[in-house]
Amino acid sequence: MERSGEAARPAVAVMGMRCQIDIDGRGGFGWRLVAPNGRAVAVSLTSHDSHARCRTAFVRLCARHAEMGGGIQHSTEGGGWVWVVWETSGRHLAGAARTYERHATCRAAYDRFRAMLPELVGAGPELFGDSS
Repeated sequence: MERSGEAARPAVAVMGMRCQIDIDGRGGFGWRLVAPNGRAVAVSLTSHDSHARCRTAFVRLCARHAEMGGGIQHSTEGGGWVWVVWETSGRHLAGAARTYERHATCRAAYDRFRAMLPELVGAGPELFGDSS
């Protein structure tokens, strides 16, 4: 027997994925997608002026994932690879939470993130750590 509301929840959110909103040193808000093991999977590459706008930006990224571009590039610090997701205007929205030593490992992480986005569409409050 199915419990109320469980059918609509994405598998990723049920598995413990979390989107945490952080405040930077200048008072801007950015999101960080964290796996159940505590490792950051992806980070926001834009800063928002409020917690609500940051959360909305993450939800929008998930909902409009098919319209976003992306790819693998050398790290700006050199010595590694990072992945980036951008909107049609070219503005970078999300990126790798770390630098990868190997292109293939970075590509696999990027592919996993892109595959995860549709599963996060409509995720419940558990994704943001809210009580349900």
